[in-house]
Amino acid sequence: MKKIILFLAATALLTSCSKDKYTISGTAAGFENGKTVILETQDEKGMGLIAVDTVKIENGKFEIKGKVTEPSFHTLQIEGAQGKIPFILENGDITVLVNKDTIQKSKISGTYNNDEYVKFNEEITKIQKPLMDFQTANMQKMQMAQQTKDTATINGLMKEYTKIQTEIGATSKSKYVDYANAHPKAFISVLIIEGMSNDPTVDSKKIETMYNSLDESLKNSKHGKAVKTKIAALKLPSVGASAASGVPAAAPAK
Repeated sequence: MKKIILFLAATALLTSCSKDKYTISGTAAGFENGKTVILETQDEKGMGLIAVDTVKIENGKFEIKGKVTEPSFHTLQIEGAQGKIPFILENGDITVLVNKDTIQKSKISGTYNNDEYVKFNEEITKIQKPLMDFQTANMQKMQMAQQTKDTATINGLMKEYTKIQTEIGATSKSKYVDYANAHPKAFISVLIIEGMSNDPTVDSKKIETMYNSLDESLKNSKHGKAVKTKIAALKLPSVGASAASGVPAAAPAK
C-alpha cells in the first residue's frame, strides 16, 4: 500500500511539473535531416516576427521545450517549406504533425487552447465557405471581364461578392460572441473580447459583462489587462461631451 501511495504521489508530481513548461513534439516526415525549425512570435512593437527558438529535424522528428507565463500565438517556420504553422504556445504537451505538401494543413493538438483553436477555425471555415466557393467559381469570369473592360459584369460580380461578404461578416461576428460567452477559459475568448473593445459600435456594457465572465487567469493576462484598461477608458466622459456640458474632462488616473 505504501508503494502504491508513493507511486501515485510521484505521478502527481510529474504531472504537475509538466504543466509548468511546454514540450512541442513535431513529426515532419519527408524533410531532410538537419532542416531548421524556427519557433517565432510577434515582435512587441508590431514590427514583424522574431525567432524564439530553433531546432533541427532528425529522423523526421523535432522537439522544442521551454516555459511561458501565459498563452500567446506563435508560429513554426520550417526550412524549405512555404508558409507558417500558427498555434497557441502554452505550457503542456503540444503535438505538431507537419504536412510537407500543404503546410497550412498541418495538425496541432494536445493542449486545451490548441484543440479549441482548431475547432474554432473549422467552424469559421464552414461559415466562410460560400465566399470561397463564389471566388473559385467566378475567378475566370472576373479575369475575362477585366481584360475586356466589361464593367457591367465586373460591377455585378462585385455586388454579389459584397452581399455574400456582408452576410458572412454578420454570421461570423455572432459566432465570435457566442464562442466567447460559452468558453470563458479559452484564450481565443479574451482575444475576441479585446477585438470587440476596439469596435466603437459595440456596447461597452456588453464588453464588460463578457470580460467579467472570463476565467481569472485570462483577466490577468496581457490581453485581459488591455481589455480592462479599455473598459475603464470607455467609462470616462469624452472630451466633446464634457465640453458640451461645461464640466471639465476628468484626468486619467496615474
